[in-house]
Amino acid sequence: MLPVLLFPQFDPVIIQVGPLAIRWYALAYIVGLVLGWRLVRRLAQQAPVVATPVQVDDFLTWATLGVVLGGRLGYVLFYQPDRFLAAPLEIFAVWQGGMSFHGGMLGVAIAIIWFCRRQRIPILGFADRIAVAAPIGLGLGRVANFINGELWGRPAPEDLPWAMIFPTGGPVARHPSQIYQALMEGLILFVVMFALSRREALRARFGLLTGIFLTGYALARIIGELFRQPDAFLGFLFAGATMGQLLSVPMLLVGLALVVRAKPQPVSP
Repeated sequence: MLPVLLFPQFDPVIIQVGPLAIRWYALAYIVGLVLGWRLVRRLAQQAPVVATPVQVDDFLTWATLGVVLGGRLGYVLFYQPDRFLAAPLEIFAVWQGGMSFHGGMLGVAIAIIWFCRRQRIPILGFADRIAVAAPIGLGLGRVANFINGELWGRPAPEDLPWAMIFPTGGPVARHPSQIYQALMEGLILFVVMFALSRREALRARFGLLTGIFLTGYALARIIGELFRQPDAFLGFLFAGATMGQLLSVPMLLVGLALVVRAKPQPVSP
């Protein structure tokens, strides 16, 4: 047999003091939100200015609620509605896992619209700044998935040098799909978004960066799902697609529509 990598057996809990435990997954959310907040604070002040630093500070709470509530409810509705309908109290057991990016995205989108209308902020202009920072949290979340040894990939070819055996994945060498997704949805998408955000002419086309982010993430997710093992309780769905791929299709269409419809705003001399 060709040698394969063994999962390094990370402890999902970083620190535990009595009943209080800090997990890698929770840390990924916290660090992603804090780093994103600091970046958006700077981007919002670049021409054309869309929000004050204080407004960005206030939105951090809204973003946190949108991510957590939207992510959890999205998982309940998109992935296991029958299970949670039978035991609705389990909806609140977030420590047992079960978050959906697409649900979290919808939660943040609602938070942006609501917040911007209350603050009289241009919705798409503010969303563009959020979109630049979003891949930070996405990438960290996928790294946390890897540390937890969850959401592993499909069986890999025998000659793949980085094929890995996961503790809960049986004796089969698999793609470390969490790392693939961390690179595509996180690192690469962030580099592209940040590079584009440095051009004032692109920042002035409100909705453009949001559209590019939605399109980029949807494509990265659709490709990444080709290597990821589908959830056992869902398996393959319509035309052999996974739930993640199907949920990414409307996201892709909305992203392309925003890119096409993005109108330039006046650029400062």
